Formats: sequence, structure tokens, C-alpha cells
Amino acid sequence: MGTENVLEVATILSGVEETASRIRREFEELHGIREKAYKLSREIVMSSSIVIKHMHRDDVEEARQQLAETVALVREMQEALVNAPRLAGGGFVGDAEKEYVEAAAVIACMSGEVIPTEEELGVSGAVWLNGLSEVVGELRRHVLDLIREGQPERAEESLDAMEDIYHTIMSFDYPDAITLGLRRRSDAARGIIERTRGDLTNALRQASLEKRLVELEQRL
Repeated sequence: MGTENVLEVATILSGVEETASRIRREFEELHGIREKAYKLSREIVMSSSIVIKHMHRDDVEEARQQLAETVALVREMQEALVNAPRLAGGGFVGDAEKEYVEAAAVIACMSGEVIPTEEELGVSGAVWLNGLSEVVGELRRHVLDLIREGQPERAEESLDAMEDIYHTIMSFDYPDAITLGLRRRSDAARGIIERTRGDLTNALRQASLEKRLVELEQRL
């Protein structure tokens, strides 16, 4: 290779190592942020599941206390990602925030309270809608618990809430890239509601029949 060719190569590669080093430092910083955020996201998911578990056990105060811990974890994760916005959209971050929304909405629905808005929870609209869609499954579980406890009439309120949630989320007919896969969750919610309506209808009929039999026995 002649001197002229060597000079051309050197010119072409000028600054490459410096650029690569700068990018490497950037990646190392992003990697550190991602590892911290990922660890927090796992803790958020676990904490959110504990919130819901407390609600199904009717331990409302414990659920509220656990939700406060969940909020703190979510805020810590979000703050960690302030300087890395490319990591904040979707993925494990969105999944963790979705679980947090679900936990907060479950407390509201099962306590007869207003569901917090996306602004109050500090999440995006798409995350809020997906978290809300997951509440349908938890309310089905609540309905079945009430049926087993012999309180099918109380379960009607939860079924109404399930249907309201479904009608809300199904109205967002946009591409998955915008809604983060909401359509799939809407379809799943519809199936859950149909099964729950059938279970509750049967339970109410059974309760009505048993009541009439008792009344008949008393007259006899």
C-alpha cells in the first residue's frame, strides 16, 4: 500500500476511536440506568400483586399501605429514567406502570371509589387504559368469591364495573403502536365478562329458587 493510500485511510478513520469511546461511555451510562430501572420495575410488579392480594382478602388498609409503597417505587423508577427517555416508553417500564395502575384501580373498584386518572397516577394514557383492562380479570375473581360466600346480589355491582371498563377500552380503536396492545386486552376482557355474566346469572337464579323453597316450607 502506497503512502498516499495510507494517508487516505488515516483520514477516513480520523476520529473513529474517539467517537466510539464517546458512544461507549453513553451506552455504559444507559446500561446502568436500565439495570436500576429494571430492578425497580420488578419490585413494582411484586408490590402491585401484594396490593391486589390484600384486596381479595378484604384487608383494605393493608392494601392502601402497600399501594403507597408501590407509588414510591414507581416515582423512583420514573426519576431514574428522566435522563434516558428512550428507555421509558413501553417495555418493562410500561409493564410495571400497568401493574401499578391495575392495583390502584382494583382498590377503587372494590371500595366503591372513583378510579384515579392517568394524571393522578402519573402515567401515560396508553398505560392507564391497559392497566384498567387488567382490572376486569380481578373483578371476575371478586364476583366468584362473592358467589361462593352466598352474596350474588353484591356481585352485580362488580359486573357492572367490568362492563363499564370494557365499554371504555373498546372505544379506543387505534393501532397497537399507539395503544400498546389494548385491542388484544379488550377482546380478552369481553370473554371474561361473558363467562362472569353466565356464572352470576346462574347464581342469582339458584338464590331465587332457594328463597322460594324456604318461603314454601314456612307456609307448609
